[in-house]
Amino acid sequence: MDYPKATQTYLNHHLDSTRWEVYEPQDGDIVVTTSYKCGTTFTQQILYNMLVRNTAEDEIFPALGVVSPWLDARFSAMSKEELGRHIKTLPHQRFLKSHLPLDGLPYFKEVKYIIVGRDPRDVFMSLANHYGAYTDYFYDQLRFDGNQQMPRFDGNIRELWKNWITRGWFDWEQEGYPFWSNMRHTQSYWDYNHLPNFLFLHYADMLKDLPGTVKRLAAFIGLPMTSDEIKAVVKAVSFGRVKKQAVAESAQSSEMPEVFKGGRATFINKGTNGRWRDILTDEDVSLYQETRNKVLSSSCAAWLEAGAASYPGKRLQRG
Repeated sequence: MDYPKATQTYLNHHLDSTRWEVYEPQDGDIVVTTSYKCGTTFTQQILYNMLVRNTAEDEIFPALGVVSPWLDARFSAMSKEELGRHIKTLPHQRFLKSHLPLDGLPYFKEVKYIIVGRDPRDVFMSLANHYGAYTDYFYDQLRFDGNQQMPRFDGNIRELWKNWITRGWFDWEQEGYPFWSNMRHTQSYWDYNHLPNFLFLHYADMLKDLPGTVKRLAAFIGLPMTSDEIKAVVKAVSFGRVKKQAVAESAQSSEMPEVFKGGRATFINKGTNGRWRDILTDEDVSLYQETRNKVLSSSCAAWLEAGAASYPGKRLQRG
């Protein structure tokens, strides 16, 4: 069988794929990998409630960056060596975060990979809110080699869309600027969707059927769960619940430097899809379709745009 290999190094204002060099796989490890704004945190929150403890009664959600580190975050306060030591001491089944395409992420047969996708147009709407909330403090954290490579968002959503859908940050990308690829990220995993240790989740399906999502995740990672345990996880990670926790966290940390204006309450914004229909013009949609047809296979495009219901095969229904 043909297995993936990491052939590219991703190094920019946000990413440093070489930080994965300190990772030593263990049986049972889980990697949650998305481009961005596709349900990364949502998936981590579900796994936290499945593998660590229930958070339904917590005033604020525990800091995920400690228990589920984003290994390829270049701006992390934790050095590569500190990161390696930290992940070895995690006391629970490890579930780690990545934003790397598959050609930048090491692959191991004993690791389970959860790939979360979303309609690219919905990704853009969420990204515009995310990017527009960056603070001066965070821009300083993103300085790379002493330079501010990450351009500031001036609020011009038309220009942001044009750049994001037609330019890449890295030479081998065709979209995603000024971050990194979104569609290509998903396609890099989709090319290997026959692998038994890959599970594809679609953000729209997760919102539509959260109990079903928890069941699929439990089956994929081999975790026996009763119906009451599934209901407890669903209660803990409902959007209204985590939004309330984010608002409470932002209020408590108002004296601390913030990555996002408004804190976590801004990061966890609306959680809705379809807003692009009120923003993107016919010309914008044509640009999207042109890039989509270059970057995505027809089956991957259909899945991203409509979720698992659009995909005629059974591979994505496993669990």
